[in-house]
Amino acid sequence: MDSASASTHAYDGVRTLGTPRALATEAVHAGRDDLARQGLHAPPIDLSTTYPSYDSRAEAARIDTFAATGAEPEGPPVYGRLGNPTVARFETALARLEGTESAVAFASGMAALSAVLLARGSLGLRHVVAVRPLYGCSDHLLTAGLLGSEVTWTDPAGIADALRPDTGLVMVESPANPTLAEVDLRAVAHACGSVPLLADNTFATPVLQRPAEQGARLVLHSATKYLGGHGDVMAGVVACDEEFAGRLRQTRFATGGVLHPLAGYLLLRGLSTLPVRVRAASATAVELVRRLAADPRVARVHYPRIGGAMVAFEVYGDPHEVIAGVRLITPAVSLGSVDTLIQHPASISHRIVDARDRRDAGVGDRLLRMSVGLEDVEDLWADLDAALGAAQPASAETVPRARAGHGRTVV
Repeated sequence: MDSASASTHAYDGVRTLGTPRALATEAVHAGRDDLARQGLHAPPIDLSTTYPSYDSRAEAARIDTFAATGAEPEGPPVYGRLGNPTVARFETALARLEGTESAVAFASGMAALSAVLLARGSLGLRHVVAVRPLYGCSDHLLTAGLLGSEVTWTDPAGIADALRPDTGLVMVESPANPTLAEVDLRAVAHACGSVPLLADNTFATPVLQRPAEQGARLVLHSATKYLGGHGDVMAGVVACDEEFAGRLRQTRFATGGVLHPLAGYLLLRGLSTLPVRVRAASATAVELVRRLAADPRVARVHYPRIGGAMVAFEVYGDPHEVIAGVRLITPAVSLGSVDTLIQHPASISHRIVDARDRRDAGVGDRLLRMSVGLEDVEDLWADLDAALGAAQPASAETVPRARAGHGRTVV
């Protein structure tokens, strides 16, 4: 697949209630199917933290059921920490888009990952097998053992040999942050055997891939990024089967990592334009990749086969000068917004990772990561061109020159 086709690749249909619906249709309607019957067009925002109940015996039975299974209580809501109707709409929609039975939303992507680790650790399965690179804070959470976990880092080929009786999770990110390296999810899922595979799908989104269809039991998103899409909401979500969702809801209830209803509303709204945003930004990214790969000031360009709106590139000059030189592009952490962002991973998003581990994972000191937004490509290139011109080339220290390659890492 060449880069142009990769950037517009998407799943054609999402199955719901036995009837396939196009992804774009599902993005607009999932989680909203009941609105017309209620005489509503836009989904309501339920800000209540608690709800009246005059039958305490029935309430006790519902709470007992939740404590036993983690299933969402039937009937009216109980308390904001057990669940919220607005947030539930987003969870329903995201599960539909990812092709899973359920989804559980959290206050951030890190809260979502923490809940997964706690849920597995509570069963005595504290060992994690992981493939670098991961998002820097995910790497740190695993390496530091802050939640009592122990991690074995390996490459995809070593996953099966790294498994132990107490392994509770295998974690990969594809495309990876920030190098955009990809793994064969189906092969990795096979290597995991009965151990759940967690695939971080933040960069690809369900527009470009659905890891559950390739064998991943858990699909993680920092929903702050593409799912929200406008840089104004922080959230995380795990799409999974209903059995695992029950454990995650219980963990969320106990730890309090709940998503605010207003954030749930913004995320549901963000999903409605997700396919359009991802495809448009991806098309621009393909053109920027072409120009960067041909630019003598750029040493190497990284772009995944699957396509997408994330681009990474290494420069001959000082990457900090590139960051300082942009004017239209925003030098900031995060990604997936409607505006283009650029950052230096070794200084910011992956600073918390040990320097040697960073370099071994391909996160070099000259690497820049760019999240392409919805601006006109000519305006973006003019800004990049000026910023690259401001960066003075290094003396004799260079990286092998970038040449050719579409829809894959350019080396």
